Amino acid sequence: MKKPWNRRTRKDPSQRYRKAVQLAFLLLNLWIGAQFYLFVRSYEGASSVAVSRPAGVEGWLPIAGMMNTRYWMLTGDIPVIHPAAMVLFLTFLGVSLLFRKAFCGWLCPVGAISEYLWKLGRETFHRNWTLSKWLDTSLRSLKYILLGLFLSAVGSMSAEELRGFLHSPYGLIADVKMLNFFRFLSVQAAVVIAFLVIASVFVRNFWCRYLCPYGALMGLAAFLSPLRIRRNPQACIDCGKCAKACPSSLAVDKLVQIRSVECIACMECVTACPAENALAMELVPAKRVAPAWAVAAGVVMIFVSVVGLAKVTGHWESPIPERMYEALIPRAHEFGHP
Repeated sequence: MKKPWNRRTRKDPSQRYRKAVQLAFLLLNLWIGAQFYLFVRSYEGASSVAVSRPAGVEGWLPIAGMMNTRYWMLTGDIPVIHPAAMVLFLTFLGVSLLFRKAFCGWLCPVGAISEYLWKLGRETFHRNWTLSKWLDTSLRSLKYILLGLFLSAVGSMSAEELRGFLHSPYGLIADVKMLNFFRFLSVQAAVVIAFLVIASVFVRNFWCRYLCPYGALMGLAAFLSPLRIRRNPQACIDCGKCAKACPSSLAVDKLVQIRSVECIACMECVTACPAENALAMELVPAKRVAPAWAVAAGVVMIFVSVVGLAKVTGHWESPIPERMYEALIPRAHEFGHP
């Protein structure tokens, strides 16, 4: 017997909230990137206008964030070089612990660009492609292998080794080296990036799903989150629209509770569901619905609060003297990885 269909009377607002947060964070990163570029160019002699260095650029230094966190755990002291990298690293981990993998689905600018690419592909070709199950599973292991290599390398370093790395010329201007990687792309790097862009048009979240070690770490943290997407089998009409909408290709229509580390808390499945009360983000085990506005407010509140606290307590800016930037930035190409 066909189940009665209780159609929703109002469109689910989840995506409006998520896209607003996602776009705001993407614009913030673009602003930080532009300011940092001008900062670097001023020390290269291209501009006489003094531009301050935005510490938020350290969010693009996840390895430095991991190293500083390791140093803090070993010594109890917060490092003075790239402290914002650690602050943002721990902030994003906190977001994942509380709101599942919301960093990937709500905050990450690379995730946002990846989403725009696969949606462009869907609009252009009227579909996205899904890899075979064995190939998909094999490729997904790559990000965990990369994560394991980074954790192993950082975890094997002593406090003195960590401090020596961060205070080396390379460590001091790791952010400049990161910028210059994209400014002066090698042919090989350009080919790889072009491949990733094209692959992301055809396969949903190609980089995030298969190769991003940062996302892999956030997924492991999200496994401990009290939030889950839950399906009510009694209200479900078995239309399969939720599974089709899921960018992580999860079988939402077959499960009662989504525990997968691949869930990015995007709530696309909730928006796609036409049946009232069939699908929702819930607080487990209380089984209380967590509305999209609460998730959005929580994610933004954690980010703003932790960054604000770091600024107030003096753990945000790197106290690198101007004379050191004058000496190092023009010669950034001379410094290799220690």
